[in-house]
Amino acid sequence: MDDPVLRVQSQLTGRDRVLLGWLYDHGVLTSFQLAYALFPSLDFCQRRLRTLYRLRLVARFRPQRADGGSYPYHYVIDQLGAEVVAASRDERPPRRDHARVERRRWTSTRSLSHRLGVNGFFTDLAGHARTHPGTGLVEWLPEMVCQRAGTFTSRQDPGLVRAYQPRVRPDGYGRWVENGVEVPFFVEYDTGAEQLSILAGKVDGYQELFGTIERAWPVLFWLHSAARERNLRRVLADVPLSVPVATGARDHAASAGLGPAEAVWAVAGREGQRLRLADLAGYAVDASGLAGEAA
Repeated sequence: MDDPVLRVQSQLTGRDRVLLGWLYDHGVLTSFQLAYALFPSLDFCQRRLRTLYRLRLVARFRPQRADGGSYPYHYVIDQLGAEVVAASRDERPPRRDHARVERRRWTSTRSLSHRLGVNGFFTDLAGHARTHPGTGLVEWLPEMVCQRAGTFTSRQDPGLVRAYQPRVRPDGYGRWVENGVEVPFFVEYDTGAEQLSILAGKVDGYQELFGTIERAWPVLFWLHSAARERNLRRVLADVPLSVPVATGARDHAASAGLGPAEAVWAVAGREGQRLRLADLAGYAVDASGLAGEAA
């Protein structure tokens, strides 16, 4: 019997496999995000996405703008694409309605803009790495994986530690490498909709996580405006911090032509210049030996 997964394997490039894996893990990405992260041009990216669409590996939709017109194509995994990813990872095949459920989820969800913002943070890092030798986004975990017991532990940890399920819900986790320096980090992507006290309260969950696993990595609050960042820093000044926290403002970074890999991060509790993401490695505690074991 003809197996469509086997039939399509020979038509996929390494970049295709990365793209499909991202859609499988992170839900939805726009053509612009994929182009910046993985391709030398938008036109090249769009041609390849059309091919993957014709092969029924990806599906797409275009949300309507409230003031008329539509957004660029948003891509999600199609059923065959999900089966290809599962097979490449030696995982159980996804449910037969996996792609339909995921597509319906993202075409109707109110959290679409937040998810795209989170994913845009990581694709900005990947795009920076594509054009800057010596840098790389070597790991990117979604919210769901961050909440699994054992994700941030090592095989040497006691059983109770490996069984601990984090109470905090990071928007994502990544590992960034720059010229041999590695920085594990968590991301909290702010849209401006939550009260600042709720944002600051998330630090408690990270303190519990880090206290349990006896490791700590920078928690990055990526805020939508410089005013919002200033106000959050005032709130954090009244919070006892045993967690390395850094803040950055998207509008400030964009006006300076900078991305999240560059000098946009201010460490909470310290005044001074903005740091690059790689500079935050000094705020990671006992992270050696864990890299590569998060899954």
